[in-house]
Amino acid sequence: MTAAHGPALVLRRGGFSARVDVRAITVATAGWLLALGVAVCGIAVGDYPMPLDTVLDTIAGNGTMITYDVVVRHRIPRATVGVLVGAAFGISGAILQRLARNPLVSPDVIGINAGAAAGAVLVILVFGGAGFGVTAGALVGAGVAALAVYLIAHRGGFTGYRLVLVGIGVAAILTAVATFLLSRADTNAAYRAAAWQVGSLAGRTWPDVVPAGVAVAVLAPVAVGLVRMLRLLELGDDLARSLAPRLEPPRIGLLAAAVGLAALATASAGPIGFVALVAPLIVRRLLCGRPPGLLPSAAVGALVVNGADLVARTAFSPYELPAGVLTALVGAPLLVSLLVRANKIGASG
Repeated sequence: MTAAHGPALVLRRGGFSARVDVRAITVATAGWLLALGVAVCGIAVGDYPMPLDTVLDTIAGNGTMITYDVVVRHRIPRATVGVLVGAAFGISGAILQRLARNPLVSPDVIGINAGAAAGAVLVILVFGGAGFGVTAGALVGAGVAALAVYLIAHRGGFTGYRLVLVGIGVAAILTAVATFLLSRADTNAAYRAAAWQVGSLAGRTWPDVVPAGVAVAVLAPVAVGLVRMLRLLELGDDLARSLAPRLEPPRIGLLAAAVGLAALATASAGPIGFVALVAPLIVRRLLCGRPPGLLPSAAVGALVVNGADLVARTAFSPYELPAGVLTALVGAPLLVSLLVRANKIGASG
């Protein structure tokens, strides 16, 4: 597929030069401004609405005990988790779609999120774990799922379409494992795990910020540092190998970053579905078909998660839906339409 090239600036200083995509920078900047704006709206509205100046006074330390409790202890952690989780899912989805050269690939479609959820549910229900234990379970589950998908899909050649089919099968198996564990658990533990499995920002506190914060602070820079090799891998193995003989180390590094980002985001807020699929697709459309950049995908992911949470809190008041329900309502039909389109054109990875 030939992608159109947009306006670009070439920066040169000494022996260093870089090409800056103006449209991608514009999309990333606008996306982050919108995402932060929605996050601030989410802090101001709710069962206890308050003006924006009250929110700012409270953050500055001039609020009452009630506003401090509402803003600092509850709403800011919730909005922060939303931004970080959305950014992590967005980057993870962009990496996987570009590596596989297939817009159907995302961590929730190929079983990584299901692996993280199964690992976390195992820790919650079997070992009675919480906090760091759930994070470790999500990481191990996502790692096992990613390894299984990679080893099976890699046999006989690595193609994006095979990756999707293998991933859907692995996701189904891991979802069945989590469902079996839920069916054997006592009512209270099963309710807690089932609520977590839907994916929601409700009740998130400062400790929940840590896993997603680590993902964005540690793994996102690793992915950005490997973005040059990501562009090379998009050319296909044969052409890329003629330009750089060692492709597996950067490919494994990018895959590990994508898996870690999805796993830690899932540990923070549960497997909020389809964000990693939708965010890069939106960016690709805004860039007129060009590959989705990591920073624009992160911005759109943060906007999608906080936007879904804001709608889930306000549109159905006094009831509150999990954000994962709304993202699934949008993402599932989109995935079906992509599968139908791929079937019509006979696309293969």
